[in-house]
Amino acid sequence: MRAAVFKGKHQMEVLDWKTKDLEPYEVRIRVESCGICGTDQHIYHGHPGSAAVNPPIVLGHELAGEVIELGSRVPNLKLGDRVSIDPNIYCGECEYCRSGRPHLCDHLQAIGVTRDGGMAEYCIVPAVNAYRIPNEMSYVEGAMVEPVGCVLHGLKKIDVRPVHTVLIIGGGFIGQLFLQLVKKQGAAQIIVSEPAVEKHERLLELGANEVVQPTSPETVQDLMNIADVVIECVGRKESMELAIKAARKGGQILLFGVPSPDTLINVSPFTIFSKELSIKGSFINPFTHEEAISFIRQNIVRIEPLISHYFALDDIPEVMGKYPQMNVAKGVVTHST
Repeated sequence: MRAAVFKGKHQMEVLDWKTKDLEPYEVRIRVESCGICGTDQHIYHGHPGSAAVNPPIVLGHELAGEVIELGSRVPNLKLGDRVSIDPNIYCGECEYCRSGRPHLCDHLQAIGVTRDGGMAEYCIVPAVNAYRIPNEMSYVEGAMVEPVGCVLHGLKKIDVRPVHTVLIIGGGFIGQLFLQLVKKQGAAQIIVSEPAVEKHERLLELGANEVVQPTSPETVQDLMNIADVVIECVGRKESMELAIKAARKGGQILLFGVPSPDTLINVSPFTIFSKELSIKGSFINPFTHEEAISFIRQNIVRIEPLISHYFALDDIPEVMGKYPQMNVAKGVVTHST
């Protein structure tokens, strides 16, 4: 099969790539769509993903496709099933798995991180990680179930109430997913901080009450101590520090954006103490896939209007090298016609 193979930092090439026989509980899918995630970019630039990456490997953990081959002991799927893939594979035996926190698994594996993923014509996955999607759902939507599931896990870390003002820092793809789901929860006021003016109209269409451009000291000052809930979707030093400053007394802060491992922030412990802040992290998407499929199926979360670029498999090595400079809000590798 042909695959975009990550060979090391800043090295990717489309190759004829090896395939293997199925294990009894695995299925082979023909990949129809695969998202390019910020985590893929982190890996491409030499940082870890959700687990350690050992190249050469095929990236891509946001994927959907058609089941074309079944392992000998797969009971609940059939050939031709349209499926979305939850990439995370838990050991089931460590302290975290056995205490109901499998996403913190000591032996976490992930499709597209520790084993070959969706930036290829075909992908082998454990059958338990494949979720059927309805016929009316596109494969692009199916691939985006994974990031929606991550956002749902993050939302479960915070308590959004109808009296709350919510500040979302970062109006990119993830911020737009959070915006739609926070709107569904009935927040009184949703403010989005997004420097790219071209995204502002879309953010207002999706339900923001106000969109601000945090490019001047005056605008940043206006955000101080305004929000009951702050959702940080960028992963940069400045945006994480802003999240803490923007929270009101008793505020909740969700740090969702993925920073580089060496990123450090300046935080006043007295601020956390005196405002009695709750600060939460959010890591991957433990068993939120079915819920995410339902949100997309019901059109509570709109996906396809958020996709800015579609790429062919052959484009991927060049795209991965230029992605930040291409003004890509969300890119998808698609084999669909």
